Amino acid sequence: MSEATALASSPHLCVNNVEVIYDHVILVLKGVSLNVPKGRIVALLGANGAGKSTTLKAISNLLHAERGDVTKGSVEYKGERVDQLSPNELVRRGVIQVMEGRHCFGHLTIEENLLTGAYTRSISRAELKEDLERVYHYFPRLKTRRSSQAGYTSGGEQQMCAIGRALMARPETILLDEPSMGLAPQIVEEVFEIVRDLNSREQISFLLAEQNTMVALRYADFGYILENGRVVMEGEAAELAANEDVKEFYLGLSGAGRKSFREVKHYRRRKRWLS
Repeated sequence: MSEATALASSPHLCVNNVEVIYDHVILVLKGVSLNVPKGRIVALLGANGAGKSTTLKAISNLLHAERGDVTKGSVEYKGERVDQLSPNELVRRGVIQVMEGRHCFGHLTIEENLLTGAYTRSISRAELKEDLERVYHYFPRLKTRRSSQAGYTSGGEQQMCAIGRALMARPETILLDEPSMGLAPQIVEEVFEIVRDLNSREQISFLLAEQNTMVALRYADFGYILENGRVVMEGEAAELAANEDVKEFYLGLSGAGRKSFREVKHYRRRKRWLS
């Protein structure tokens, strides 16, 4: 095995048997385990309410704001436990989350939003300018809107702004929550192309929580499917995309062609937790 292959396949971010409870009562995650190798794009798939966003927040330590707690398991990054760190400390370690819903500061300009992403770093004005130009290289649309108030830009531009702001922290791993939500198909493709570009050029690892299974598997290297707070299937993205159960239940396709979800048979889950 070459050094590059070994590096790509080594675990970088490890979620080990994590259980999450909200309000000390509601069990949302039931022993979720997954790995994000360095320099890979990993998709976390599943229907609304499956536990995708909760998994990302468990990694980035943002659960307490929603009265959630990790009650079992651990999260490791580069071989060290990080589940007790503050979100700020985790960003300094190189892991940052882009929240669902394009959380931009609407009253600030696009460029002011981007600058807030560098608050954890002590850098010179020249380095700050260099980082801004790096973001504008990947998101040229933002450069043309740099002086516009973020609240008056399109949904796609706000999503790009949110990812660009994360890039200003110089992360090694980005947790990207529902990047396609509410966006036109053409903009979704543009955003995912930029994600792939960042991954291939700068070796930034991505964990994508996404309902749009078809798009996510086209751009990801590996995928996990969540259902009711458990991982029910995992595998290389191409294998999952070709799997008949995945095609039938998540893509609305079968051997006879496209079906409506009312006509789709019950999903034949692989209940690994029972084996």
